[in-house]
Parts: sequence; C-alpha cells; structure tokens
Amino acid sequence: MNTPDAGFVILGRMKSLRYRVIWGTVLSVTIAAAGVLGFRVLFASRKPTAPACPMSQGLAFGCYEAYYGSIVGREGVGEAFVDLKARYPTDPRVQALCHAITHHIGQAAFRKYSDISAAFLHGDNVCGSGYYHGVLEGLASRMGREKLLSNLDSICAGMPGKERYSLDYYNCVHGLGHGIMAITGDELFDALHHCDKLTGSVEQTTCDNGVFMENLIVDGEHGGNFSRYLKPAEPLYPCTVVERKYKPACLEIQTSYALGAVRGDVAKVFALCADLEMSFRSTCYQSIGRDAATISLNRVPGTVATCNLGIDYEQRSNCITGAVLDFVYYYHGSAQALELCAALDQDLRRVCRSTVAKVVGRF
Repeated sequence: MNTPDAGFVILGRMKSLRYRVIWGTVLSVTIAAAGVLGFRVLFASRKPTAPACPMSQGLAFGCYEAYYGSIVGREGVGEAFVDLKARYPTDPRVQALCHAITHHIGQAAFRKYSDISAAFLHGDNVCGSGYYHGVLEGLASRMGREKLLSNLDSICAGMPGKERYSLDYYNCVHGLGHGIMAITGDELFDALHHCDKLTGSVEQTTCDNGVFMENLIVDGEHGGNFSRYLKPAEPLYPCTVVERKYKPACLEIQTSYALGAVRGDVAKVFALCADLEMSFRSTCYQSIGRDAATISLNRVPGTVATCNLGIDYEQRSNCITGAVLDFVYYYHGSAQALELCAALDQDLRRVCRSTVAKVVGRF
C-alpha cells in the first residue's frame, strides 16, 4: 500500500511526486449530504449578534462576506474568528459556508495589512485554513493577472520554513493555487497550466491542489451547480479527464464532492474509486479516510465504522491511512491517532501505527 505524500497529509495532503515528504493536513473538507462544503472548527463560548442574512445559502454568502469583512476592518482578524467560532454550532449556513467565509476573512486581512507575512501572523487554521488561501487570493487581486503569473516563484519565497516545507510555506503555495483560479476566472485547466510554471514538483502539485479545492469552494459559495468543472452525474469529474500528472492532486479532495453527489453513500464512493486505474485507487481511498475522520468530528467509533464500509483490505487499509493522517493533523500529535489504531483489527492496526510513526515528526 502506498503512503500518501505531501498534499494528502496537509490538505494539505498533496502528492509530492518525485519524493515522499509528509506534511500536515490543513484541508478538512467534507461535503454535506446536500452537496455543499462544510468544515470543522473549535468552538468558542461567545454568543454573537446574528446578522440578518437570508436563509438561502447562495444569497447568505454575500451577506456573511460583507459582515466578516467589516469586522476585520473595524476590530481586526481575531474578532472575526471569535465571532465565526461562536456562530458555527448553531448556524447551518455558516457550517456549510465556513471555509468560503474564512477565505474572505483572509482577503479582508490582506487589504488591511498589504503583506502576506503580516496577514499570516493573524491567521487561524479553523475551517480548513481557508484564511491563508484567502490572503493569497487578496494578493492575486492586488497584483493582477499579468504581474502575478510572471512572478509566481517569488510570491512565497520569503515564507518561514520554506526549506523544510513548513505549514506556512505549504499554505502560501496552496493558497497561490486558489489565487490563480480567481485571477483566471475559475478556468480550472488554465489555472493548472499556470501552476506548472512554479519551480519544483512539490510546489506544482501543492498549487494544483489549491486549484482543485477552489473548484469545489466556488461551487459551494453559490449553492452548487455553479462550477463548469463539476458534474453531479460524474462525481469524480474532473479527475477522470485531467492529465495523469494532475490526477493525484485532484483525487485527494474530490471524494468530498462525490459524497455530496451520492448523498453521503460512502459505499458508492468506494465503488467509484474502485473503477479507477489501479495506480490511482489508493489515493482515492485515502481521501475517503480523510472524509471519514471529518464526518465523525475526529472521533474513533465513527471513523472506524466508515472505513469498515470498504469491501476489502485495500479499501479499508487506505481509508484508515487517510483517516489517521487527519487525526494527527487535527490534534497536532499522535495520542488520539494511536487510539484510533488501537480500535482496529490487527492487520489494520499495523498499517495505522506505521503511518503515525512516519508522519508525526512533521508536526
């Protein structure tokens, strides 16, 4: 069984193609049964004053965008996150739009600070680290298409820990993929070709994953059926049609959309992955594992039950690999991940513990 590479672990869980380097997962994507993006956060106790936003998700997004942008401008990024965390447990619109909202908090932060590093200092990883992705979208908007695309290598060059692929550096390059999508009008194939201009296979693949993630986000922001590059009748599209080199980065996130498209039927998504070429199946199954951890709120019984829906060892073991990586990232340590391992049958327990040992030193 293949151990997932860079992008899959951080989602940050992108593949690091030529060499294996395990980063920490930032993306915790799951698509709710209706097919819209939803993310986990750590909840605060403060009770916010609710804005009068429409119940319709498509209309609500613009309302929340303005609301949180104004908080950043008046009170700062920290207050925006305090409000968001307090609102999340009781507002289904915020739950569905959380990652997209944090993108716009990040965009507002870049407008406030006009510098990536300064904006990153105020960041928060809640809702799949969307804040950092939004900062890069803000930069892309400020620079404009021509200037951005002619200076791609320089954008994240000053991020701390570049030489060791730190979380900040990952978030910057991944966010660059989001920014490229925004500056190219959400044209997925054009954006992927621009990611190819980055120096380094890790950087290219990390950027690719940002592109594929933005494809899901822009669809979720508008209540679904918006992106030209998503097809409910073909839940793994566009992964099925992109060039081979892009398929791993695509599949590391696409199962989240697929789960929404099949109304949460995990067994159906396992079957969709099983129909892929053999070399891509493990990536797809591991992505289901990330979804399993997310859906269960990183609780052991639900995660195990979801992965046990796999029909054979290949499906279940890869699912557990993806899930335990998400546990390590979510808790920033190995204790809860090893609890997950202890709850498994012996054959899966070995795979689980081996994965934890390989990845935990990166956090």
